[in-house]
Amino acid sequence: MTSSTPPKVGIIANPISARDIRRVVASANSVQVADRANIVLRALAALAACGIEEVVMMPERGGIATHVLRGMERSNAQGEARFPRLTHLAMPVTGTVDDTRRAARMMREAGDIAAIIVLGGDGTHRAVVAECGQVPIAGISTGTNNAFPEHREPTITGLATGLAAMGQVPAALAFAANKLIEVRIDGGAPDIALVDVALVTDRFVGARALWRAETFRELYVAFADPEVIGMAAIAGLIEPVSRREPGGLALSLAPAATAPMVVHAPIAPGLVTPVGVESWRRMPSGTVVSPDIAAGSVALDGERELFFDGHQEVTIRLRDAAFRTVDVAAVMGFAAREKLLLRHAAPTTHPAPHHAPLLAGA
Repeated sequence: MTSSTPPKVGIIANPISARDIRRVVASANSVQVADRANIVLRALAALAACGIEEVVMMPERGGIATHVLRGMERSNAQGEARFPRLTHLAMPVTGTVDDTRRAARMMREAGDIAAIIVLGGDGTHRAVVAECGQVPIAGISTGTNNAFPEHREPTITGLATGLAAMGQVPAALAFAANKLIEVRIDGGAPDIALVDVALVTDRFVGARALWRAETFRELYVAFADPEVIGMAAIAGLIEPVSRREPGGLALSLAPAATAPMVVHAPIAPGLVTPVGVESWRRMPSGTVVSPDIAAGSVALDGERELFFDGHQEVTIRLRDAAFRTVDVAAVMGFAAREKLLLRHAAPTTHPAPHHAPLLAGA
């Protein structure tokens, strides 16, 4: 993006995130389409308040766009000027994760998208990161397991993204480097995880989401936060590793009945289950790891994506500084210190008071 090009912000809102077996076995939220549209409207209003004039959005068939446009029209009819201009990418809609990947790729290739706001869970964010390159993303949590996107009011995320995109905050402060984990089978193209890679004994598709702890065998995490939900919670309750420090953590797991240690971890919303732990160790960045399990499936950020047998080679590698995110806390802290959102009222000129003439002889 050149300095003469007005910055745009992209929005990728997944209309079908948070629809897996954890709706049944746990107590996760289900974010309705109207709620997702309201989140987009709040982010749009915040972007406009920062000076963003145009936003480009991924098209979808779930109804988000219809609700958003209706809200914008209602606001315009009331004489408000709360929102930026909204356009949609010219792309086919399949209703699959391919839409998210294609949209992220198109936004990267456009060259004038300063940042992308993403609505979804860990899987949606992973799909965006796979294609967005160095375009920073700002996550809004609307999925099931949301270990990667931080939980925050979307208006604040929109303000931070707008200020960062407009160059109001130094880039070194506004954008943070993030880790990811690459998985290769037989040296093929890598699949990625933003939070964790789990190896389980199941070798059938079934439900993609992980929830049967007795099948867990190995776990590799980019960060281990005791406040998150999902597989990374297991690591976070044993040895926390922050998002910003280099390297991650590797754990050897086993059935709780036979393991030397057991951690009660929240692997899904409302689902706290005993997980057996054999051992754990730090996982340096750049080091290639070969798992011990001979056959099974690989779950990326909590969902089974890959399957392998004893004749295939699986390698796992953590990468530091692999992609960028908007550092919302840092941006808003800078905005407060530098008074970026503070406006002084224009001085008001009051007319001189009018005095009635004194009556003669008074």
